[in-house]
Amino acid sequence: MIKLDQFLKLQGWVSTGGQAKHLIQNGEVSVNGQVETRRGRKLNAGDVVELDDQAQQVSPAAMTPPVTPEGQDS
Repeated sequence: MIKLDQFLKLQGWVSTGGQAKHLIQNGEVSVNGQVETRRGRKLNAGDVVELDDQAQQVSPAAMTPPVTPEGQDS
């Protein structure tokens, strides 16, 4: 699963967690047509996230954590 604030960053809609927190807590983000004010809301594949005039369906690929190449710290 991916959290709502992480999804906003992954989409490039915000550049920091603080920006995501602000937008979510102000009721500017909706999930599946419902305003969502919990930044830790866990998203599932198929959920639709909306911000302003942008909408994106959560894909199964977004549910997989990024892989760090061996020998590098994350």
